[in-house]
Amino acid sequence: MEIKPFIEKAKLGDQVAFTFLLDHYWNEVYGFMLKRTENETDSEDISIETFAKAFDKISTYNNEFQFNTWLIAIAKNVHIDMLRKKKSTHLIEITDQEDQQAYNIADSSPSAEDDLIAEQNLSRLLQFIKELKPNYQEVIQMRYFQELTYQEIADKIGEPLSNVKIKLLRAKKLLAAIIEGK
Repeated sequence: MEIKPFIEKAKLGDQVAFTFLLDHYWNEVYGFMLKRTENETDSEDISIETFAKAFDKISTYNNEFQFNTWLIAIAKNVHIDMLRKKKSTHLIEITDQEDQQAYNIADSSPSAEDDLIAEQNLSRLLQFIKELKPNYQEVIQMRYFQELTYQEIADKIGEPLSNVKIKLLRAKKLLAAIIEGK
């Protein structure tokens, strides 16, 4: 099957072409990342991020190369970025004794101020979410507040899994734009 027409349509912003490309290459990118990470959740997150980045930068795609090779290169970079982020959170190694001493001293329960800040942040986030269209609000609510899997969301709203992934991708982008605008 000739993919180039779909890529050209996607470069022009055709949503059907984006959906086709996502459906056509999802298993390849996801399978590649699953072998690499051996973690379904990470593979799914990396794959979604890969398609988000690819679709944002599709105008830079060079037709001389295979589209799947370009996607895999993006996926590898997303995975490396994820590993760097995880690694940067583990900066200092301490002994069990030092850890216990710190635990005995530190009061890990949130203060009244911490509770207030968290409540205000959640309230602001909910206000931003309310600015989205109802179908985007729904998928954000199910994924991040009810913690449903992509498949559970697809089953619940009666739409294909690829549509759910695209809706979540768009909802996150729109939400980020709303937050940045405020």
